[in-house]
Amino acid sequence: MTLADRLAAGEVLHMAASVTHARRGTLRHAFRYGVDYLLLAPDHARGPALMARNRFNLLSVHDRDHGGPRGAGRGSAWAWDRLAQAGLPRAPGMVMALLTQPRILGHWFTPVSFWMVLQGDRLLAAIAEVNNTFGQRHSYICHLPGFAAIGPADAMTAAKMFHVSPFQDVQGHYRFNFALGSGRLAIRIAQLDGPNGLDAAMAGALVPLTNARVLAACLRRPGGSVRVLVLIYWHALRLKLKGARYRSLPAPPDQEIS
Repeated sequence: MTLADRLAAGEVLHMAASVTHARRGTLRHAFRYGVDYLLLAPDHARGPALMARNRFNLLSVHDRDHGGPRGAGRGSAWAWDRLAQAGLPRAPGMVMALLTQPRILGHWFTPVSFWMVLQGDRLLAAIAEVNNTFGQRHSYICHLPGFAAIGPADAMTAAKMFHVSPFQDVQGHYRFNFALGSGRLAIRIAQLDGPNGLDAAMAGALVPLTNARVLAACLRRPGGSVRVLVLIYWHALRLKLKGARYRSLPAPPDQEIS
């Protein structure tokens, strides 16, 4: 079965991702840590007993967390609408997948999730759904001309529109790369601003989510999204101690997607 077929049949996949960040410029800072992601087609997902959709569980994914305003999302319906506006009509065989960090015991936060349109084993388009720690969100749409299948060598760019780190300006642009295949997913995001910017990446094997994997993930990386927030604030403190200049929170973009 293709990846799209597996997700349409309800399978939920787990990715124990290695996440790296490296700041470029005169003030260098880098780190690597592990994060647990789920890849699922929310409208079809049937996970193991310890994972649920739109209800409380040890792991859960809620439509309201994704696709539109934070806390009032519309899930995959929003992603289909935005891609249709961009020129991609929904067609048989297409599956809308979501790559995200799940809620753990009801708590939710993830710096970035990805909506991905799959057809067979091909990636046709993606929407990077970016959240900051100030309660805001902005999304970036990624596709090739004519919505051709996206390969590892393909790069898509978007102007940076959204305040993420208080130690970086809202300027420059992003470059997105996606590599999907052979049971593995890798995503690279470079923020380019002259000699400054940031290189970020995540990569990992895609394996079926089981109750054993749910428990192992929670024991290996307890706290889930709480742990992610603690790491964000810890590295912010380290940057401040290194002399990074703090930028005040600007007004969010007028549009929710670019």
